[in-house]
Amino acid sequence: MHRRSFLKGAGIVTILVAGGAVWRAEDQGVFSVGQGPAYQPWRDWQTDASAGPLALVRAGILAASPHNTQPWLFRVSNSSIELYADTKRNTGALDPYLREQHISLGCALENLMLAAGASGYSASVSLLPGKLEPSPANQPQLVARVELAPGARQKNELYDVIPLRHTNRNPYDPKRAIPPDVAGALAGLVTDEPNVKLFLFEADSDRKKIAGIISTANNVLYADPEVQHGSERWIRTKWSSVQKYRDGLTIDAAGLPPTTAAIAKFVPLSVLRWMVSEKEDPYLKLLLTPPMFGVIAVRDRYDQEQSLRAGRIWQRAHLLATARQLAARPANEAVEMVDHERKLGREPQHAKLLAELTGDATWHPTFTFYMGYAIRQAPASPRRAVQDVVF
Repeated sequence: MHRRSFLKGAGIVTILVAGGAVWRAEDQGVFSVGQGPAYQPWRDWQTDASAGPLALVRAGILAASPHNTQPWLFRVSNSSIELYADTKRNTGALDPYLREQHISLGCALENLMLAAGASGYSASVSLLPGKLEPSPANQPQLVARVELAPGARQKNELYDVIPLRHTNRNPYDPKRAIPPDVAGALAGLVTDEPNVKLFLFEADSDRKKIAGIISTANNVLYADPEVQHGSERWIRTKWSSVQKYRDGLTIDAAGLPPTTAAIAKFVPLSVLRWMVSEKEDPYLKLLLTPPMFGVIAVRDRYDQEQSLRAGRIWQRAHLLATARQLAARPANEAVEMVDHERKLGREPQHAKLLAELTGDATWHPTFTFYMGYAIRQAPASPRRAVQDVVF
């Protein structure tokens, strides 16, 4: 039975809510997943062959970002593209040093560079040095410059799957291991990055340990009202908000079962939390399903250039997973706790836990993710249009 038919049969097409207001399922996007202007960039990214350097920006805006904040701005000419951090588009206390924001800028840069080669450009990139600070500037900050010259078109499997890469928050199949050739390809992604290292964990004992660390960190973080506020400002529960802002976390992409997701579009955020709550930690239960965890580490967690490079590796890894029919998702709460403890002047407990995990304290974990075969495909997230990010 089709999802739409089932929901109509279940009486969800029209719901009577408190106060006598009637909301229709069509108005809440129940039957419009992945549709509307907010999702058009995923379909239009290759439509204009004469776009020149703007074609590279079309690819760049489809990159990953924390809470789908899309904190990038671009300045484009015929021979170069400058990438800026829009520091106003941040998650507040969840990312006090804008470390994750800079990782996402590295993701956008990776997509842009892949598109440059596929579009017949010879591209060279310069990353601006700097230290990540807790007080962001009030104006866009230049982080990278890409110089463009004519070159040969390059085929690349990672470029081809840019519009197919989506964060998958569904449960994974714990019985399906990552193929050895994929694990080997992932390990090879950092061979040209001396200040970036990738740790992979597949043993049951390691995965359970990592899941416990991340789950505990998540519970502590979101008990802080400031962290919760910084996160919730990016949650879009109304279909009209999804189409208006074209960013943030949506119900469709939350990893809920289809029927639960449909019902969730009609209820407040507090009720939604109650709907998905369980006696056992639901996030821990989810974290125990993927067959592989990965940790991207750098020499200095708060070095701007190294954060950008780490972001390029994460985007590359997620694209590689997509090309091999695998799903992936960030699970970075343990590193966010490192930031949290540092900002509050507390004992660096989570930095020590992560060092014990990797076995080498000279490498600073900055991004943690998991990978595997998800039980459902992930939908696209909303995206701002090119004209909204070019200045």
